[in-house]
Parts: sequence; C-alpha cells; structure tokens
Amino acid sequence: MIEILDPTDLPRARDTGALVADILQTLKSRSTVGTNLLDIDRWAKAMILEAGAESCYVDYEPSFGRGPFGHYICTSVNDAVLHGRPYDYALADGDLLSLDLAVCLAGVVADSAISFVVGDSAQPESLALIDATERALQAGIAAAGPGVRVGDISHAIGSVLSAAGYSINTQFGGHGVGSTMHQDPHVANAGRPGRGYRLRPGLLLALEPWIMADTAELVTDADGWTLRSATGCRTAHSEHTIAITDDGAEILTLPAPARQ
Repeated sequence: MIEILDPTDLPRARDTGALVADILQTLKSRSTVGTNLLDIDRWAKAMILEAGAESCYVDYEPSFGRGPFGHYICTSVNDAVLHGRPYDYALADGDLLSLDLAVCLAGVVADSAISFVVGDSAQPESLALIDATERALQAGIAAAGPGVRVGDISHAIGSVLSAAGYSINTQFGGHGVGSTMHQDPHVANAGRPGRGYRLRPGLLLALEPWIMADTAELVTDADGWTLRSATGCRTAHSEHTIAITDDGAEILTLPAPARQ
C-alpha cells in the first residue's frame, strides 16, 4: 500500500516527527557508560505514553521476526545494525549504539534512527561508519522531490556508501510511512536512477542508510529479531522521515535546534 497524505495532514506529521526526534535526542543524552539497554527501553515507553502516542514496535509482528517485538525502541550495539531487541546489557565506553524509534501520534507515523559512540573512546572506524550513513542520508534527501523516481534516491544513497568503500545490503532499506509504519514503496540503499515509483506530494518516506564495516551479510540473533554483521564488524544506521512537498522534501524528524 502507498498512502498519500492530504496537505491538511502535514501539521500532524510534523508533530509526530518532532516527537520522535526529541525522544531520540533525550535518549542519546542519557545513554552514558553503564546505562542499561532495558532502561533506554523503559525511558522510551514513558516518553511515548506521556505524549499520548503509540509505539509502532511493541506489538509489531512481521514475517521476518519471531513473535511480537515486545519493546518500544530498537537498541543495536556495535555489530548489531537493525531491529536490536533491548536486553540486559550495560553500555561500555566506546560502544557504537544505534537507536531506532517509530511512533504514531494522532494517526500519523514517523520513524528515525541515530548512531553515536558512547563515552569518550571513539574508534576512527566507528566515526567513519556514522559519517558515511549521515552523508548518504543527506544525499538521499537532497535527491527527493515530486516527480523523482525511487531509484533516484536509492542511487544517491548508494553512491555515497560505495564511494566510502562499503558493501551495501539491499534486503532492508527505506520505506513509505503514513497511518502505519511500513508501507510501499521500498527504498533500497542502492539502485538505478530513473527507475521505480514516481514520488508525489503527500508521500511520507523513511530513508535509512545502514552499513557494516567489512561485509554486506547479515545474521539473526537467537532472539529472532536482532540483525548483526556476519563477521562481527561494527555497523551504523541513520534515518529520517521526510514528506514530499510541491517543491521538494521536508525533513520531519530533525532535532529541536535544527527545526528553528
């Protein structure tokens, strides 16, 4: 399903995007050495419910998972890159943490992810991974607009990741959002320009470049959810929800300082 929002729905989409961005930034500030992943999940739950929003994850039960996800946020550490299920783990200095959050507020979903290093011991490899996903995300956003093909966005993202020397897995990528979290079109992190669905004003897209340092192969944890690099290498993941407008694309999940 591809859902096109009415222009009157855009203010609600902005509100949801702002909520997601603010929760992620709060959780980032609290994620220090010794913080437990289960505490991050509890904090996310409290902020979602306090805002009168709903989690898109807690009851999420797609074909590729194992039963309902059962948590309010994805917490992926080091070699984990997607769908990291929170568990009893205390963050260590130098851990590379990715937080992925999707919520629904007033009937509209927004989805965003950030990656960052915990503490003061940042490995150059970790910073390079994060930088590549952030630059690829900006390239994908810059390529988006009315009349643009999905393949144009995929090509823009993939060009940055490939130029940085990373292999690209296209099994999981960006997607449409609206009244539900995962909708068509699928936006792969590599593709051919001029191909695929033509974007229309009112379409919401979650663009999410993610990479692994030395492989494109994923393995699944025993929890049935957490996806890790097959080689144990580090990973990173960056994501924004954007709205296609009459004259371009608007980022809905910017942190508060960037929204001014």
